[in-house]
This record gives sequence, C-alpha cells and structure tokens, in this order.
Amino acid sequence: MAVSLLFLGLLMPFLNTPGIQVTADDQLCTAEDGAHSIGVCYGRVANDLPSDDQVVNLFHANGIYKMRIYDPNESTLQALKASDIELMLGVPNENLQALSDPSAAKDWVQRFILPYSSDVKFRYIVVGNEIKYNDLAAQYVLPAMQNMYDVIKAANLQGQIGVSTSIEPSLLGSSYPPSAGSFSTNASPYIVPIVQFLMKTGDPLLANIYPYFGYVSDPADIKLEYALFTSPGPVVSDGQFKYQNLFHALLDALYTALEKAGAPGLKVVVSETGWPSDGGNAATVENARTYYHNVIDHVKSGTPRRPGEAIETYLFAMFDENQKGPAETERHFGLFSPSMQSKYQITFN
Repeated sequence: MAVSLLFLGLLMPFLNTPGIQVTADDQLCTAEDGAHSIGVCYGRVANDLPSDDQVVNLFHANGIYKMRIYDPNESTLQALKASDIELMLGVPNENLQALSDPSAAKDWVQRFILPYSSDVKFRYIVVGNEIKYNDLAAQYVLPAMQNMYDVIKAANLQGQIGVSTSIEPSLLGSSYPPSAGSFSTNASPYIVPIVQFLMKTGDPLLANIYPYFGYVSDPADIKLEYALFTSPGPVVSDGQFKYQNLFHALLDALYTALEKAGAPGLKVVVSETGWPSDGGNAATVENARTYYHNVIDHVKSGTPRRPGEAIETYLFAMFDENQKGPAETERHFGLFSPSMQSKYQITFN
C-alpha cells in the first residue's frame, strides 16, 4: 500500500460536491464471484503474527474464501494445501527485472506454482504492486506479465490462474466527474499496453482503492460520510449517474479510463481497500468498522456505471502489522489483532 501526492491531487475535483484467443471457459469471472466476492490481504510485516496454519484456520472460521499474499512464502503455500481458499499471489516489485527473462519466469512458476497447483487454488499472479509509470521497474511489468502468462499457458493453467498487475489511481490524469476518467499522458505509454494485453488474455486489472486517503487529504471539504458510504444523498452528479460514495466514483473513473484506453468491459478487481483504526485523522475503530461493513455491502451490486456486477474485493488487511510505516496508520489496518481477536465482528460473505 502506498499513497502518492498525485493520487491525493486527483481526488481534489471531488471536493466540489491475431492475438490470444479467449473462450468463455477461460474467463475467471463466474457466477460464484457474487457469493464469495470478499477476500482479505494477508500481509506479514510484523514480528508477532500467528502461524500460517492458524491464519488459514482463521480464514475458514470467518468464511473468508479468498486471500492475497505479497510474495510466494512457502510456509503459507503449505498451509493452504487442500483448503478451499483461493489465492492471489504477489510477485515482489524487486523481482520484476529478473522475471522479464523468460527462463527466470519459467523457473519461478516451476518453483512456486506447479508443485502446489493440484492442492492450492491459485486465482491470480500479481506481477508487481502499485508500480508508477516513472518507476525503474515500470519497464519490466509487461514483459514479466507476458512471460508469466506464457508459462502458465504452457502448463495448461491459463483458464485457472490469471496473470495481472495491481495499480493505484495515481495513473489517472483525470477522474472528475467519473465520466471524464482517463489515464494521464505520462502514464498511458505504461498502462495502455498492459490493459490491452489483459483484454487479449481475459484476465482482470487489479486496483488498490482507498477512500480513506482521499478524505484525510482535505477533511474540511471531502466529507467523512462520502468516504464511509454514509452520505444521505448523492454528492456528485454525472449525467444519469449519481454518486453517494467516493469508492464508486473512483472505480467508475477507472472504468471510463479503461474504455478510452481500448479496454471496454475489462473487469477490475479491487485488490486492496481498507480503513485504519488508529494512528491518524479519522482513524478510529468506529470509522473502520463502518467502512468495512459498508464496502462489503456495496460491492455486491456493482457501481453506477456497471450495476449488477459484484466487485471482487480484497480488504486490507488481516492483521495489524507492527513493523510497517512510516505513517503510524500503516500499522493499524488489521481486521484482527495479532492475537486473532476480531476488531469489528464482520460477516465477510
């Protein structure tokens, strides 16, 4: 999770009120997504967390059927064997350059995917997290994705395991109103080839969406209710579409940007969203409880631009992580304490 000044700036307009052939069987989006659309991110930047076996049991006990991890931790993969939890597996940003070599991508899949693929329900491989267009790693994202996809396809797993990357809204140059959403001039050479590749493979784009950071950027003008899904009426009107919450507005701006990038109808999975319970402005247990309850409720029915489409969403994060930073809030996004006590008594699915 990262917050950029550009991302906060993009939210300011809200203040005023012969390729790869894909068959139907290859699509990862199914009717079951609506029933089990909520996953949880399992970050491990802490020194006081329970064992991986305990974590998997905690997921089961709370009816959580999807997990995101940020690196191929083999202890976690072992714990997930024979579970019914679908896994979003991250490729760390520092590995992208190496994986732009096809042989390295093949070795990665042979080490971390194939030995577990009969027992672990891999859902997505996430090739990089929140890479910006001007990051050194940006040049390696698409080649690494292509190499990963080729290896997955060679193993005849392309209909089961998607290959994508996780972005943040700072790649948008315009986001207000949502119908004006577009990728920035600088970001387009980076992100447009990626989304066009995803259109060919049928895999979704992943996006980290945090209304919390929009609110704290200017709490005098962005209303807390708009960020928490509790506004009594529409805050933003955009033609026929009305917006009562910032989450939907940001997601619809991204959908519009994808249409303009030649990727109409591309599915977006919200790969992170959350609210801290301590450490900063509006970071309270009550606000976090309200946000998590409401986002779970709202993703069931889609956005104003794409109604009726359940949004596969991953809450950030399973536990408070005491070694994160630098902001204090980074340590307080957990749905559970490291002792596995629930903060919010949430019904996940």
